[in-house]
Amino acid sequence: MDKTFFITGGCGFIGANFVRFVLNKGGNNKVINLDKLTYAGNPNNLLDIKSDERYSFIHGDICDQQIVKEIFDNYNPDMVVNFAAESHVDRSIDGPAEFIQTNVVGTSVLLQEALQYFNKLDREKSSVFRFHHVSTDEVFGSLGEEGSFTEETPYDPSSPYSASKASSDHLVRAWHRTYGLPVIISNCSNNYGPFQFPEKLIPLMILNCLEDKPLPIYGTGENIRDWLYVEDHCDAIYTIIENGHFGETYNVGGNNEIQNIEIVKTICSILDEVNPSKNKKSYKELIQFVTDRPGHDFRYAIDSSKLKNELSWSPKETFDSGIRKTIDWYLANQAWWEQIQNNTYQQERLGVL
Repeated sequence: MDKTFFITGGCGFIGANFVRFVLNKGGNNKVINLDKLTYAGNPNNLLDIKSDERYSFIHGDICDQQIVKEIFDNYNPDMVVNFAAESHVDRSIDGPAEFIQTNVVGTSVLLQEALQYFNKLDREKSSVFRFHHVSTDEVFGSLGEEGSFTEETPYDPSSPYSASKASSDHLVRAWHRTYGLPVIISNCSNNYGPFQFPEKLIPLMILNCLEDKPLPIYGTGENIRDWLYVEDHCDAIYTIIENGHFGETYNVGGNNEIQNIEIVKTICSILDEVNPSKNKKSYKELIQFVTDRPGHDFRYAIDSSKLKNELSWSPKETFDSGIRKTIDWYLANQAWWEQIQNNTYQQERLGVL
């Protein structure tokens, strides 16, 4: 059945990939994309579908109650998918207020307007409607050398960013338990892939190699993350929306626990092969260790067995296949990242106390 998706933050990295994923499913699915267009919200991420009659873009803030209400009233969505968030840990250390405003206040506005809308729906429409909240594994804090985050892991956020996302998760659950709003939450591991803003580790390392710049690695580079290719994440979200149970949380991971230093060395090795440096024998010569991030979580690892066992989802990409696709994309889309480098992001170091 064709559905209307109200997607927030759809010009960001994961949101833009999900907008495209929904429209590529075929049929007559419609997307309304509300985005504030902050530094990481890039309309160029969706240039290829800008003229698609199934797609509508609205420039606005999820904290703006009137805009959110008008979208519900005018478009009658079947579901909300909330990607809108300030998401960079280093930026949250320098300026936590913006994270609290968007991630906490903004989520509360969305929830309340979704509830007002839901309560007015007829029985058939209300049986379809759902509110999907996209969150992060960072709400769980840091792991030691063993174990994985499950849906029952207690929240223990370390940064202003993860604390704000933890707060938004709790609000979503509260609107379900108190008011009966049909909600689902997903907590994902580190994403990578096309259209990721260059402040994040993988695109930053790729672009610095291509521009013969230093490759800064926090601390000793031994921090471990579980890496998830963004299209696999989009597939998981769509699966959860279609088949997940209201009030439930689903962890989404890529089964790729890798140290940061190994990520960087892998990128260097692939680029040595497909786009050799003109100045150095290997891009690995550009690696530099820098002062660690304050409160840097040591290890994240996601246990996605609930999602796999209950909803039959598993990632299609290995890290080896996904990172090659990602590098190929950045090599083929130089104009996209050069525009960001020239106008938006000059690689300034953030989050240093």
